[in-house]
Amino acid sequence: MRKERWLMRPNWGLVSAAMSVFVALPALAQQGGPPPGGHDEPDGPGAYASPSAIPKDPATVDLGIPAPQRLKRLEPIELPEPLPKIQGKDLNLPAIPAFAPQPQPHLDIARPQNALTLRATLGKDGPEIPADLVWRLFSPHAGGDGKLPVIAVAKGGEAVFDVPPGAYLLHVGYGRAGVTKRIDFNGRETRETVAIDAGGLRLKAKASETSDLTSDKVQFDIYSEATEDRDRRLVASDIPPGVVIRLNSGNYQVVSRYGDVNAVSRAEVRVEAGRITDAVMKQRGAQLTMKLVREHGGEALADTAWSITSTQGDLIQESVGAFPSMVLAEGDYVIVARNKDRIFQRQFHVESGKDADVEVLTSDLVDPNSPEIGTGD
Repeated sequence: MRKERWLMRPNWGLVSAAMSVFVALPALAQQGGPPPGGHDEPDGPGAYASPSAIPKDPATVDLGIPAPQRLKRLEPIELPEPLPKIQGKDLNLPAIPAFAPQPQPHLDIARPQNALTLRATLGKDGPEIPADLVWRLFSPHAGGDGKLPVIAVAKGGEAVFDVPPGAYLLHVGYGRAGVTKRIDFNGRETRETVAIDAGGLRLKAKASETSDLTSDKVQFDIYSEATEDRDRRLVASDIPPGVVIRLNSGNYQVVSRYGDVNAVSRAEVRVEAGRITDAVMKQRGAQLTMKLVREHGGEALADTAWSITSTQGDLIQESVGAFPSMVLAEGDYVIVARNKDRIFQRQFHVESGKDADVEVLTSDLVDPNSPEIGTGD
């Protein structure tokens, strides 16, 4: 049969097999396909063979996909030999020319062409203040809320404002020091220098001659100068000791609070421009720790309420606990302890700078005829 003869032919390449398939396709179209039942007629066309049914020989078939190739062995690269010497001398090659120096960017590259530049000095002829300044430009006309609108704000040393021409109110702050000035800007590059008459104030406090009081025991408040106390303005509050506070030059009242009861002292201090003023305030008070005991050196009884009064009966302080501690100003006091509806009291004198443990005995019972107190535990 023709089918057998075609299959018995020698192995052709992909091109010959494809041509046979394409030749058979038109014949099938003209003859109407193979006879029913799949039997070939003697004079009919040969059998149709799908290209996928053709045996594939890896050595001869090419599908258009590059066949994977084994990696080639990479031979080491030989390094160049040193340059030979000519008549025993090294080659004198020309040196590489140096690059031309590049111009450095100007520091004022972002500065507006027509700007208002402001700087501040410590005093009229003092040094320039390089940092820690706060600049504020205000409009001279009040807004709808009655306040001057803020036009621009800057922080640091020198300030540069890109604002339209006009009149402004300038306030520059340096800590608690500051100055206000009117600025008339014409729209062209303008430089203004503001003198701040400021100095520093550093405060300390002592309750004795041996040591300074620490920040957990003493705080300072600074008030402006005034003839009447009600006219004084609070400038700074809760200032710890040893910290430099920047203030305008002038006189101030300093209030030192030792503890939080009644140990308070006051002093008038003058701040000089361009310098730091150190002020040491004397505190007249001491810290007391109280306990209610059955005998000297005994255990403190719990659930005890305490009241401290003056000898005239004015209440000074109240506390609850087995070991209440407080700072009291120098003077005489009456210490009252309450435990299980029983009252004990004793008088005590506070001496400045001498901290003490104060014991109230159960024998200090106000009503000796009352029953004996329990343990309180």
